[in-house]
Amino acid sequence: MADELGFGELHARAAQTVARLTERGLRMATAESTVGGLVGFAVTSVPGASKVFIGGITAYGGGSKTSLLGVPEETLREHGSVAEPTVLAMARGAREAFGVDLAVAESGIASPTQNSERPGGLYYIGLVADGVERAERHLFEGERVATMRQAALVALDLIDGYLEERD
Repeated sequence: MADELGFGELHARAAQTVARLTERGLRMATAESTVGGLVGFAVTSVPGASKVFIGGITAYGGGSKTSLLGVPEETLREHGSVAEPTVLAMARGAREAFGVDLAVAESGIASPTQNSERPGGLYYIGLVADGVERAERHLFEGERVATMRQAALVALDLIDGYLEERD
């Protein structure tokens, strides 16, 4: 499974993110849905991650997004689980729950099944930090595990992009 996940690349990217967060004295958390904790797993595989990674919540079902992360039920009704407003609410909830400087969140459709509105490989990935709320829509190709890996890499990229902007 680790080879399927491209764990070497994920670990390397996470090591870069941990180093950047450590240099700046910032702490992070995650709110993960479809990737099931893969971002947190990658980050915690890095020695010294405990200085910057405070925790994560894997909220796979809509009910857990509401009860654990405070995503308003109306947001889920109006936009669904895989939407920009939802991932931003998830990130806000994780940031507040863990009292951290920044949080990333993702929600998507990992399976390659297609329908007209929500194709397989569709993900929204968001970041919330001081004065910053941004989300990106991505449509990844490949089987379930491949799309999950791509989403985790983008979550790390969002953090790194935010840190570069702060410099």
